[in-house]
Amino acid sequence: MLSASRRCFAASVRDGGRCHRVVSSASPISSLHHSVVEADSKHIHSQNRWVSALSLRKHPTHPKINLDLRNSVFLGNRFESTTAAKVEASDPPAEEFAYQAEVSRLMDLIVHSLYSNKEVFLRELVSNASDALDKLRFLGVTQPEMLKDGVDLDIRIKTDPENGIITIADTGIGMTRQELVDCLGTIAQSGTAKFLKSVKESQEAGADNNLIGQFGVGFYSAFLVSERVVVATKSPKSDKQYVWEGVADSGSYKIREENDPAKMLARGTCLTLYLKRDDKGFAHTERIQKLVKNYSQFVSFPIYTWKEKGFTKEVEVDEDPVDSKKDGVNDTNVEKKKKTKKVIEKYWDWDLSNETQPIWLRTPKEVTTGEYNEFYRNTFNEYLDPLASSHFTTEGEVEFRSILYVPGVLPSGKQDTINAKTKNIRLYVKRVFISDDFDGELFPRYLSFVKGVVDSNDLPLNVSREILQESRIVRMMQKRLVRKAFDMILGISLSENKDDYDKFWENFGKNMKLGCLEDHSNHKRLAPLLRFFSSHGEQELISLDEYVENMKPEQKAIYYIAAESITSAKNAPFLEKILEKDMEVLFLIDPIDEVAVTNLKSYKEKDFIDISKEDLDLGDKDEVKEKEIQQEFGQTCDWIKNRLGEKVASVQISNRLSTSPCVLVSGKFGWSANMERLMKAQTIGDTSSLDFMRSRRVLEINPNHPIIQNLNVAYNTSPDNSEAQRAIDLLFDTALISSGFTPDNPTDLSGKIYEMMGTALSAQWSAPAAEAVEMHHQQEEIVNSSGKQSLGALEAEVIEPSASESQK
Repeated sequence: MLSASRRCFAASVRDGGRCHRVVSSASPISSLHHSVVEADSKHIHSQNRWVSALSLRKHPTHPKINLDLRNSVFLGNRFESTTAAKVEASDPPAEEFAYQAEVSRLMDLIVHSLYSNKEVFLRELVSNASDALDKLRFLGVTQPEMLKDGVDLDIRIKTDPENGIITIADTGIGMTRQELVDCLGTIAQSGTAKFLKSVKESQEAGADNNLIGQFGVGFYSAFLVSERVVVATKSPKSDKQYVWEGVADSGSYKIREENDPAKMLARGTCLTLYLKRDDKGFAHTERIQKLVKNYSQFVSFPIYTWKEKGFTKEVEVDEDPVDSKKDGVNDTNVEKKKKTKKVIEKYWDWDLSNETQPIWLRTPKEVTTGEYNEFYRNTFNEYLDPLASSHFTTEGEVEFRSILYVPGVLPSGKQDTINAKTKNIRLYVKRVFISDDFDGELFPRYLSFVKGVVDSNDLPLNVSREILQESRIVRMMQKRLVRKAFDMILGISLSENKDDYDKFWENFGKNMKLGCLEDHSNHKRLAPLLRFFSSHGEQELISLDEYVENMKPEQKAIYYIAAESITSAKNAPFLEKILEKDMEVLFLIDPIDEVAVTNLKSYKEKDFIDISKEDLDLGDKDEVKEKEIQQEFGQTCDWIKNRLGEKVASVQISNRLSTSPCVLVSGKFGWSANMERLMKAQTIGDTSSLDFMRSRRVLEINPNHPIIQNLNVAYNTSPDNSEAQRAIDLLFDTALISSGFTPDNPTDLSGKIYEMMGTALSAQWSAPAAEAVEMHHQQEEIVNSSGKQSLGALEAEVIEPSASESQK
């Protein structure tokens, strides 16, 4: 009826077949009791469903079957014994049924292609058991007689490592005979889906839609690890218990009635998996508990595993006579103190392997910071507490619960900084773990450092429930998660403890800058989180809010300069006039800084201006004075431009210099000197774009500097003078270096500098140096001929002319 396997195959040729959950779990194996709903007699005697294996090929309703179930596994009987179960002679004969041909092909696809990881079989089977318990609990509200046996609602797993057997039992709703045929002989006919549909159609109040199974293939994940599977099931509305058995590499399955009183269940379903030789490693209690903790930790019903335990007790030991004599205990009247030792006594018992109440389902007010931190450390294997956490529930078009964390330390792998394929987000669907391997579906890569859990009831997953499918719901979910992550980070920045945000920026500052490049829709959330050094605080980072607050009244833009280091930035000639006006300049010393700021474009209606580019407006223009200077130096600018040729686009009068003679600025839409340096350093790139982006350079001259004034005189008197022409060349090369550019021919530049130094030195010191050498030789001759006294007299004679000259 309403009970079914969570993963059933859809019957392609049957009418009115009822699909039910195949996999449920049970209470302790020794006290498993399940019930089954009796099927209608017309379904039980349907000849189209029962086919003899001998007459299979001749049956008119069943085509020839070509099965390829090399790795298929079917459910088997569960026994208290750890040995392989065998059908006893007293059991009634089992009737044999044939899979449909298309079913066999689909089963082969499930085993070999649908699931990427074998260990998910336990997740699927435990989820089926949970669904069976959920159905029984729901039906028990209106039909209390279903719960009359008083068996607890739980799931129990027992392993036999020696024989490679796993038994999974639940005390949920069972299956009738017809349901076994419908659900385990066909594919994609989910009992859970049918149950939800019936609840919706009946419009019963308080319908429980928190069931997991939807696709009807989860039961067949048992084929991944098993060579034979036996299902014993009993519905609470039937006195009969049935057993379904399937074997790998077979085109049929068997169903029989269970008559052995020792194997009868009170209610529910029991699965026995006989593992393949290569997969017997799953039949260990520790392995099962690990999988339960990973995938089914927060299933709403308790999951018990049969585990060896032990306790310490003291036992008496026989005393050695030799030791007694040494102790001097010879008096028979003295009571001897018995010696004991501690031993560990082992026993087997059921051990609870999961927590039924996940922390994210609790109200945030009820959860302490310590509990959040403990959950974070245990879930993500961290040793430090997170910097911040956010616990929230979203409602409306998309509903989910989540807890997000900002780690307190940078991940060990540097590639994680921009790696979207981290395992930082654990996705749950109805409290069952699905995956933690996503490629940017829930968070963009610049926020890949955020860790947390997301639990939703209606996420679009593929059939194997291992892949999150792209949809509008996923995009909406990502948008809300990103927004909550920004709120959490903003809370750290506004905290009274500034050290917390300093730690965050040190670890994840590059991620925030990367977000400026990749996520234009969140620029308004990213910009307040950015931090930079500045000309007013070379040792302390400031925010853009602090910069805007400190701006001068006449300042119209946010000024910045990109450089290799703070030292080179603060000594750049571009800052001279700005620093005189006490305006602040941001120092962008990280390679990604300039690109991030360029993508932001503005903040609080203030444009970002690179002070190393042309057309800089400091808000102090004097048109009259500029016109006079242009008349005086305009032709000199043209003269310099003609000399430099294609090296510069133009020569202009500068309004940003105060002490330097000239500076080389970039074009308004070209690369800055810093960006050009970074692009040259790229090992892989299009070198043709370098010439295009750096083609426009403007030489700005300072009309108040003596060098420029001398060049102006040279132009007016002798513009063809070779020395003046060479001075222009040297001036350009020097400006190239001081402005942060790299000269194309360093050797040529060094030759010009050496030549200029030689000219200057020879003009000033060459003659006096020759006279000094001659005088030194004269002193040596006098010393050799006259001795020390003559040398003293000579020294007096040398000093006197200097004194007389100074007097003159």
